[in-house]
Order: sequence, then structure tokens, then C-alpha cells
Amino acid sequence: MRAAVVLVVLLSLVAGAVYLAVTRVNDTQVLVRERCSATVGADSYDLRPSQARNAALIAGVAVARGLPARAASIAIATAIQESGLENIAYGDDAGPDSRGLFQQRPSQGWGTEEQILDPVYATNAFYDALVRVPDYKSLPITEAAQTVQRSAFPDAYADHEAEGRAFASALTGESAASLTCVLRDAEQAGSAEAVATELGSLFGPNGTVDGSSLTREVGGAQGWAEAHWAVANADALSIDSVAFSDLQWTRGQGEWLPAETGTGLTISVAAAPSASAAVGFSHG
Repeated sequence: MRAAVVLVVLLSLVAGAVYLAVTRVNDTQVLVRERCSATVGADSYDLRPSQARNAALIAGVAVARGLPARAASIAIATAIQESGLENIAYGDDAGPDSRGLFQQRPSQGWGTEEQILDPVYATNAFYDALVRVPDYKSLPITEAAQTVQRSAFPDAYADHEAEGRAFASALTGESAASLTCVLRDAEQAGSAEAVATELGSLFGPNGTVDGSSLTREVGGAQGWAEAHWAVANADALSIDSVAFSDLQWTRGQGEWLPAETGTGLTISVAAAPSASAAVGFSHG
């Protein structure tokens, strides 16, 4: 009888210890404020991961088209003002049929509602209009954006100029190791094949998938554009680490740290979370 009581007590203690350990892990994760930051000099600007993913797409389309970082600055600042960098499916009193990242309107010839809600289509449509603006590279962002958008509030674009420039500089690869994301642990396993497909659709097919890792042979500004794209998409694609140019970003650290990375860009996705790590956890 005494042995049975001791065994019950021991099992209760073990169960309590496991519960406290899991609770501590989960509490720590819940307290993480997820964000992506672009830093230029002493200035740093934050976006939510979903916003950073859209900013990365906007900048990536500029890189793929061979446009200058200035074009990406104008586009990102415009999308911040128009939609908060979210692909929204509604308009406002001034434009009830406005949709998407840039709040483009079918009634003004931007395309169908379905097309405008495709972020790649919408971004290309914005750039198609921007490159027709004479001297857009030297114009103030307010003037360049307003010429494209014909907004009822043209001065508002200037409010986001510095933020747009910081994210464009990072996401076009002009500024090395300048974009980081602080994220919670991945809730599900990632797919290196899915990363390869999405990255390849934007920047072109390249690289090799080996298990949970994708390696692409890139360097210089192109390499940093792709590396920062991967960090900005880490939340959506369950990316665990990004290594490039002897630096590595990981979810656990949330910053670029020195590492022996070899050549090219390596992106590694998260494995399936353990049952204990998943217990009681919510993004909530």
C-alpha cells in the first residue's frame, strides 16, 4: 500500500513538472511580439509578418523586372497608405470598388476585381503605370505615387516615405542583413519544395532541394534580396533559418549572426513541432 502511494506521488510530481515546463514554454511563446524590422542607419521600422510578406512581394517584383529600389520605395509607401500592406477585399466611401494592396479600382481600368486581388497582378499593374511617369526616379514619393493613384489624399503618401525606403532598401538587396523578423516557433512543418516554388515564381527557377533545405546559387544584391524575402516569408512558410554571406538568421535568435554558410543561399524549413511543444499553444 505504501509503495502504491509513493508511486502515485512520484507520478503526480512528474506530471506537474511536465505541465509547468510546457506552460513555461507556451507562456514564453505567447509573450513574443511577432514583427519584422527594416533598419537603415539608426532608424528602424516594424511591420507585422503578413505586411512584411506583401512588402517582400512588391520589392521582389521590382527586382524581377529590373526596376530600381526607388520604384520599390514608392510602391511600398503607396501600399502602406492605401491598404496597410494587406490584400483587402473592400473599398471606402471615396472608392467603393477599390480592392487589393493598392486599392485599385476596376471602374478606373485597373483590371477585374479578381485580377486586382492577385497581389502579383496588382503590383505589376502599379509598376506598369509608374514607369510611364516621366522622371519618377527623381520625383518626391508623393508626386510619383499620386500620378499613379490619383488619390483624394495625395499628401498622405509622404508620411510613409522613410518606412517605404527602409523596407525597399532591404528587400531589393541594397542593404545587407538589414531585415529581421522576431517570430514564435513554427506551428507546423515547412516544405522546402513549397519555398522553392514560391521563391522561383518570383525570382526565377534556381537551386536544389535536399530534405528540409533549399540551396540557391546567388550572390551580391540578388542574394540579399532573396535572403530577406525568405526571412519576410518565414512565418507563412514555416522557415526556420536563412544563411547567406557568412551570416545566418534563425527564428530562435531573430537576428543575423556570424556563421559559416558556404556559398549561395540556404533556406531551411521547420520540422513538425513535438506534441509537448504544441500543447496549449495558440497564436491568439
